[in-house]
Amino acid sequence: MITILSPAKKLNEQQKVSPDNYTVPQFLDDSEILVEELRKFSPEQVQDLMNINRNIAELNYERFLRWSTPFTPANATHALFTFKGQAYQGLKAEEFNDRDIAFAQDHLRILSGLYGLLRPLDLIQPYRLEMGTSLENPRGKDLYSFWGDRITRALNETLSDHKQKVLLNLASNEYFKAIKPKELEAEIITPVFKEQKGNQYKTIAVYAKMARGMMTRYIMKNRIDDPQDIRGFDWEGYVFSPGMSTEDVWTFVR
Repeated sequence: MITILSPAKKLNEQQKVSPDNYTVPQFLDDSEILVEELRKFSPEQVQDLMNINRNIAELNYERFLRWSTPFTPANATHALFTFKGQAYQGLKAEEFNDRDIAFAQDHLRILSGLYGLLRPLDLIQPYRLEMGTSLENPRGKDLYSFWGDRITRALNETLSDHKQKVLLNLASNEYFKAIKPKELEAEIITPVFKEQKGNQYKTIAVYAKMARGMMTRYIMKNRIDDPQDIRGFDWEGYVFSPGMSTEDVWTFVR
């Protein structure tokens, strides 16, 4: 079983990487193609492309200018510890021990607009490029065209080594769209998280993002490789709701 997560806009670039404990993104050559396209943009064009404020646009303009290979512990950081958005606050990877990290390296993948698909210990350099960005490139009009079936094929290759052919989708819709379900050689299960508001249960984005990270932590900490064991997730008051779930969408409520 493989769990997938979205990346985060908020980054932590302050970490030390052991020279003996890292991997390199498998699609780094593809990332370089995208960076070359982005280097053609002015700060103003970056701002328009990403619909961000001027300060963030200038920051990322500079990031793309500085981006360079090869990636080393001196110029890049682990993906797992770099992303710091709400899902990663729930994940709390900084508290993982060596066994947790080793399990995550085999069972967790992070989708990325720039890097395609990342393992936890893959090195990355700071960036901002959401999967839904309409960046024209040599392969098409946007990043979905750029990545095509590459991410799906990479997941199939990884899943071929797993007994449980299951993709646990804890990514956002924007990122999951980079996967081609009909070509994926696995069952797809998507957990959703809802909060009780009066007599109704509603998905509240900030809580749902945090819950995705918490469930990922639950899986890695408990070494879960059988999807049925996920139904025992009960952190922070969540419980599995059979009545609100379907075969491929599992609902957790609190």
